[in-house]
Amino acid sequence: MTGIERLLEIMTTLRDPDRGCPWDREQTFATIVPFTIEEAYEVADAIDRGDMDELCDELGDLLFQVVFYAQMAKEADHFDFSAVVEAIVAKLTRRHPHVFGDARVGNAVQQSEEWERHKAAERAAKSAAGTPSVLDGVSVALPALSRAVKLQRRAARVGFDWRELSEVLDKVAEELEEVRVEVAAGAGRDRLSHEIGDLLLASSNLARFAGIDPESALREANGRFERRFRRIEDWLAEQGRDPERSSLAEMEQLWRRAKEEETKP
Repeated sequence: MTGIERLLEIMTTLRDPDRGCPWDREQTFATIVPFTIEEAYEVADAIDRGDMDELCDELGDLLFQVVFYAQMAKEADHFDFSAVVEAIVAKLTRRHPHVFGDARVGNAVQQSEEWERHKAAERAAKSAAGTPSVLDGVSVALPALSRAVKLQRRAARVGFDWRELSEVLDKVAEELEEVRVEVAAGAGRDRLSHEIGDLLLASSNLARFAGIDPESALREANGRFERRFRRIEDWLAEQGRDPERSSLAEMEQLWRRAKEEETKP
């Protein structure tokens, strides 16, 4: 028995109505989704930290999510794990005619363009009604920041894009000024949410245009914030204090100290 066969057998047992795990038996497609998203982020975290042992473990957890969905689908007579494998094999073969067929591409750029043409044709074929859109297939379940970039990339492929980085910077400044205006006017929550949303969209566009993945950039920024704030807590603890009993000015000074500490060669 192969490893994947053993995993499939374990999943079947976990879902067995008589001798399975009560928690696993109770799960549905919808209840598993948050765990799948969490596992994907843990894979990303292991990669960011360069921890290959952890990555191996997290990839196993992510694979288990696929097996879980496939088992539930099998129980409902939709499809099984073999169908999932066959579908991705067919898709990869179809989208790589330069590898598995007679087509030829000169370089990676041409290959990417051909890949997008194949995906566009598949999206058009799946479109049940209405005008096919280049935005079709961009999942609403993606994190908002990632989805913003994906939508913008799709639109950029048909020419709806900025010409240079300075224009995007101007747009970010414009959206920030609109937030300032609403704040000064005492705008309500809905108006502020609208304008801040536009600012975040413009910021994600800036990252995309600059060739930066905003999700990765924000994860790194979160990491810096966490490290520096923990240093503040450590230094205050050495004095027998904590943030609640410290002034903002004191913590700002310690923040600058933590920042300088990180930037020292």
